[in-house]
Amino acid sequence: MWMSTLARHALPAMLQRSSALVARQTLRACVGPRRAAAPPTPSCLTSVPLREQQTLVSASLPVAGHRVRHTRVLDEERLVEVEWEDGGQSLYPFTWLRDNCQCPLCTLQSAQARSLLFSELDVHTGVDIVQVTDNNKVSIVWPDQHTSEFDPDWLRKRCFSSAARQALQEELFLNERYYWDAKLRIPTADFQEVLCDDKAALAWLSALRRVGMVYLKGAPPELGQVARLSERIGYLRHTFYGHTWQVQDRPMANNVAYTSGALSLHTDYPALHFPPGVQFLHCITQAYDGGQSEVVDGFHMAEQLQREDPDAFQTLTSVRVDFTDMGTDYCDFMVQSKNRIIDVDSEGRLARINFNNATRDSVLDLPLHQVQPFYRALKAYVDIMNRPENVVTYQMQPGDLVTFDNWRVLHGRRSYISNPDKLRNLEGAYLDWDEVMSRLRVLRRSVHGDQ
Repeated sequence: MWMSTLARHALPAMLQRSSALVARQTLRACVGPRRAAAPPTPSCLTSVPLREQQTLVSASLPVAGHRVRHTRVLDEERLVEVEWEDGGQSLYPFTWLRDNCQCPLCTLQSAQARSLLFSELDVHTGVDIVQVTDNNKVSIVWPDQHTSEFDPDWLRKRCFSSAARQALQEELFLNERYYWDAKLRIPTADFQEVLCDDKAALAWLSALRRVGMVYLKGAPPELGQVARLSERIGYLRHTFYGHTWQVQDRPMANNVAYTSGALSLHTDYPALHFPPGVQFLHCITQAYDGGQSEVVDGFHMAEQLQREDPDAFQTLTSVRVDFTDMGTDYCDFMVQSKNRIIDVDSEGRLARINFNNATRDSVLDLPLHQVQPFYRALKAYVDIMNRPENVVTYQMQPGDLVTFDNWRVLHGRRSYISNPDKLRNLEGAYLDWDEVMSRLRVLRRSVHGDQ
């Protein structure tokens, strides 16, 4: 049932992949196109015709069972060359092989952790003998007569070719994203199935990573459900607002979210240098009137900004902006940060959006000549985000629980009127992406086994 629930709310064909990743080879994905010749695949969103994208079952990494044809030593280059039965070749540096010896003296098998001390590693080591054993492992005898044996599948997975490295990084981190706009049909799953079924949980977290947002239906409309859901992953991120928090209009509110006014599109907590990566919001009581939720794909909007206004994109990816938040909740707090509105990684890929107009500080640590260009750039980005064709609007009902990528998806709210004897109430919580990705990998191993 869990798969049909997700399929009924699958993504439209218009979703786009990040342009920086279009050339990536076949990668493990949890959203893929329908293939008439293939049976339905558990743990993925079905009926999703995405351009140039293969399905989950077309795994990115080499299939287990590789065999070595022969090896040879390239002394001048300090490399071991492995030729595979399928005709492929891989090169491995001497030092890397010695550093990653898998024997019990060099690796703590129970933890898969390195026991070899770096101070004892000869980074200029040579090799004495390289051969293929009877059980098709690569055996190396080092100058000190220590012997290392490497499983061929283990070696092939760690090949240093560009394609192999990209595939392994994609499997480990699921960097590829699917961009969307107002036409998005939010991926939806059943709350109870996610709690109880590993395949449903894997589909949920994979879509959360790829799409940035998943809607869960059927949670009891009572406090404590975001904590229950977090236990499916690991643990919550504790902040100055507590382990969980209630979004209600309050007198003397210590946060603009705790009013009945409209909230502009924002990410949560850019006032921290490391904002929470994932947010849960559970509707317990909805407003009498208004209170619709709004979301945009911040990565997609940033890509549009880069295409339409490269100077503005350059400004927002380079200028560090001050954010602040202060008050009393779980405890007294006065936090201050400096973040770029748009963070990119060392390869130029979009990594995180940091924007909350309410907590953007009046302190602006910029030389005078950069002030107006900054305002112009931010205005350009916000204008793109607020275009009707980019904004998804939805109304949560009691029992609905939305999960989204706080580093990517900006969310807002329309103003509302509560019933005086039954205030609008959402319970929220945060997690970090490290914990979420950890659970995703564990679930993938549980569902699909070691690949």
